[in-house]
Amino acid sequence: MPETSPVIAVIGGSGAEGSGLALRWAHAGHRVLLGSRTAEKAAAAASALNEKLGEARIEGLANPDAAARADIVVLTVPYAAQLPTLRELKAQLQGKILVDVTVPLVPPKVARVQLPAGGSAVEIAQRELGPDVRVVGAFQNVSAHHLMELGHAVECDVLVCGDDKDARERVVSLVGALGLRGLHAGPLANSAAAEALTSVLIFMNRHYKSPGAGIRITGLPDRAADAD
Repeated sequence: MPETSPVIAVIGGSGAEGSGLALRWAHAGHRVLLGSRTAEKAAAAASALNEKLGEARIEGLANPDAAARADIVVLTVPYAAQLPTLRELKAQLQGKILVDVTVPLVPPKVARVQLPAGGSAVEIAQRELGPDVRVVGAFQNVSAHHLMELGHAVECDVLVCGDDKDARERVVSLVGALGLRGLHAGPLANSAAAEALTSVLIFMNRHYKSPGAGIRITGLPDRAADAD
């Protein structure tokens, strides 16, 4: 891994999706900081993941410390915790890329699309944080179940949405480090489509009794990730 490889903080990293992403990035050689509400909880989660890796590559920290020390921050908390967490970390996120994985799932009807009035959860995050944080939406449609199985090839494309092309490109590269294909999917407003697809996939998983349906985009050239 190059020396310029970014330090990645996964906020909400003790949850299923966050743990899976942290595990895969650490396995690929990235330095990963796993954030949780308390340093103790983060340390315990990081220790469990390091045991799975066979070496200590993931450090557990309280959310503010993880965000402060990272180059790129990945938010993987439930929808109800999104805005409170972002408000807590607003100062630490300034000048950085935030990858928001939030999906607006409203229990108990999580298999029904329920987008917020503000357009999408990721757009709301951008408005909350201001222009000095480059928010990118990604990973809304990737199964946490599959991410935790390092030997499992995740057959899923990742739609990467953001208003800043350079930020999108960096996130596309991070997707590739996980062994998935990241695709430029347009401005942040387009993240509403990825967020809505999660409820569709939940419905399909239940109907077809699948552990983790995903999406694949066909008909693109080999270097689709480099297109505008």
